[in-house]
Amino acid sequence: MIISRLFDILLAFPSILLAIAIVAILGPSLSNALLAIAIVNVPTFGRLVRARVLTIKEEEYIVAARSIGMGDMRIIFHHILPNSLAPIIVQGTLNIATAILEAAGLGFFLGMGAQAPQPEWGKMLSDAREYIQNAPWTVIFPGLAIILVVVGFNLVGDGLRDALDPRMKN
Repeated sequence: MIISRLFDILLAFPSILLAIAIVAILGPSLSNALLAIAIVNVPTFGRLVRARVLTIKEEEYIVAARSIGMGDMRIIFHHILPNSLAPIIVQGTLNIATAILEAAGLGFFLGMGAQAPQPEWGKMLSDAREYIQNAPWTVIFPGLAIILVVVGFNLVGDGLRDALDPRMKN
């Protein structure tokens, strides 16, 4: 319950604002930006796992496994964990796209992502703003790369949801 309440507190703040605060405390670098984005996204996974486990533990096959004498650890590793992985995998692929956008946003708006000479799409877009009239490709290609990767991860997540969700199968 304590972890759940901690996740609720983290979810009460806008994710990008919390990431900015964490990077401001740790200092601007790509590793700190990625750590901040990971910290901001962990509560989503925690709540998803908790909800899925609470749902699965009430299923009839878990009650049947208990009635034949299966131990708690065996039930967890043979029934609950495998049946709760599908939504976590799907959420993970969808959150990768969100994390890419957040990292690019930190680098673009605030310069809190990668520092020179490290390449990062948000920083590339920020640096290319002054050359947009004479060399528009300096803005087009990093922006296009962000779009393609984010759409790609969203499509992978959508495909995994369709493949792994038993309610979607006929």
